[in-house]
Amino acid sequence: MTLSWTCKQFNDLSLTELYELLQLRSEVFVVEQACAFQDIDGQDMAAYHLLGHTPDGKLAAYARLFDAGISYEEVSIGRVIVAPEFRRFGLGQELMRQAITHCERYFAPQPIKIGAQQYLERFYGSFGFVQCGEMYLEDGIPHIPMRRS
Repeated sequence: MTLSWTCKQFNDLSLTELYELLQLRSEVFVVEQACAFQDIDGQDMAAYHLLGHTPDGKLAAYARLFDAGISYEEVSIGRVIVAPEFRRFGLGQELMRQAITHCERYFAPQPIKIGAQQYLERFYGSFGFVQCGEMYLEDGIPHIPMRRS
């Protein structure tokens, strides 16, 4: 499956795009993971929003990208999501490739840090991320800090 990718700052998102990305984040991070947490965390306005749409316009993949000093000292990627109905097509790998490429485009090649759900350590490791700290609980879910040089 081929997606069309766009990456926009908050003020450049259309209302429809904003609604779709918040709906997808809620569907996965709140409902699917049964985790009541404050997804709308005040950082969206500082992020680049990477959106992967299907040929028929459905949001299938999404991530937030941050310059250094916003979420972490390093550039960072967060809220990495593939919509449930589009898993099985390798879109997670394409999403991460796009996220890394866009981070390098907007922020220059430099280390990238993520707070990864622990069960995804091998997935992120395949992109060069290595654990760089102890496991911690975030909203009751085990996470690990990971960094890509």
